[in-house]
Amino acid sequence: MKNILVIGAGLSASSMLRYFCENAKKEGWFIKVGDQNGDLAKAKVKGCGQAEGFQLNGLDPKEREPLIQWADLVISMLPAAHHIEVAKDCIKFKTNLITPSYISDQMKELNQECIDAGILIMNEMGVDPGIDHMSAKKILDEVEEQGGKMHIFESFTGGLIAPQSDNNPWNYKFTWNPRNVVIAGQGGAAKFIQEGQYKYIPYTKLFRRTEIIKIDGYGEFEGYANRDSLKYRDVYDLQAIPTIYRGTLRRKGFSKAWDSFVQIGATDDSYILEGSKDMTKRDFINAFLPYNPHDSVELKLRHYLKIDQDDIIWDKLVWLGIFEKTKMNFTEDVTPAYFLQKILEEKWRLESHDKDMIVMWHKIVYHLNGKYHEINSHMVTIGEDQTHTAMSKTVGLPIAICAKMILNGKITLKGVHLPIIKEIYDPILTELEDYGIKFTERKLDKAVLYDVIV
Repeated sequence: MKNILVIGAGLSASSMLRYFCENAKKEGWFIKVGDQNGDLAKAKVKGCGQAEGFQLNGLDPKEREPLIQWADLVISMLPAAHHIEVAKDCIKFKTNLITPSYISDQMKELNQECIDAGILIMNEMGVDPGIDHMSAKKILDEVEEQGGKMHIFESFTGGLIAPQSDNNPWNYKFTWNPRNVVIAGQGGAAKFIQEGQYKYIPYTKLFRRTEIIKIDGYGEFEGYANRDSLKYRDVYDLQAIPTIYRGTLRRKGFSKAWDSFVQIGATDDSYILEGSKDMTKRDFINAFLPYNPHDSVELKLRHYLKIDQDDIIWDKLVWLGIFEKTKMNFTEDVTPAYFLQKILEEKWRLESHDKDMIVMWHKIVYHLNGKYHEINSHMVTIGEDQTHTAMSKTVGLPIAICAKMILNGKITLKGVHLPIIKEIYDPILTELEDYGIKFTERKLDKAVLYDVIV
């Protein structure tokens, strides 16, 4: 019997836990699932004879350590900042660990300790990061095997609403952490390299510098730059590549409208908005506009942002209800970003009949045999329901498959790693296809460099 400990039973864990329960008897697993909400943990493994759910404070070492000592493998679904403490416990008790979060510098520093303990800590085993790495490296490694020289690598991912649930003018609903959506792009300029020139986009311009991407069968999307694309040169061994750019996908038209909130300062999370606990939605918007007792809030906002009355952006803003004289009833003053988040949660929440969608797209241009070649690769996954969402499937299933490989001795690496090795990504991508998570690759007759078709 192999023992699996899962810390955290939130939405992203649903499809992973279903996979574990469906395969537990055949694989000889026993799964313990701990969450602050013990009822939730129990519900996620209900009916599975080789699993139990219970209440657990995963941040309390006294509660956590005996379970890690019991386990052969730990999966931490805690917020990213707390993985490091779990990792140290895993080293202490010689227990393998998987997380779906970005690898931190602190985690990297544990590499030798992991090797000495004879364990593996696999990071970034989710969707983005995770499936993005594996699907990209598959193509990049194939290009390298052919002798091709990389020229362009672009990659975009978006958590969106499925077409059949797309019923609002923003073409968007929250499918993951709302706070992360509201503060996306903050904390420094977006950095990337284009045709050998370093480029930077400040936050105040981020949502006006977008790239249009068309995916067959799903229409047009727009991508805005992630904060730091340059670090992926080392991850993918592309130090000499002239162009590398990673970004986030939204439906066409979203970014220009979202920029309205950025420009007035409504996404700022760095200070408390005085008196906000008593503000209406209308008061909130007015707080960022010039004082004029004669003009309406609507007129001031249009003038401030230079929005014509017949501009579709105006329809999006009005639809959100930001001009309503409705109080939010906070118990204390909050930041602008939090106030805006709560307004958006009322309008962008998933309804019981809604389904989410994950979209991923890669553009790869390389030089081989005297000419440039281009490959476009995309993946679209649509959720089943409110429990087994597309986000849950694309985050949880890679973790579950990786866990199986570790427990079966198919992965024998030791140390701190990412899933960028062929022996890891090939079988995981292959099995993901059984669950509808599949990439479609298209080779173009002519490669598109910037402003040049070759």
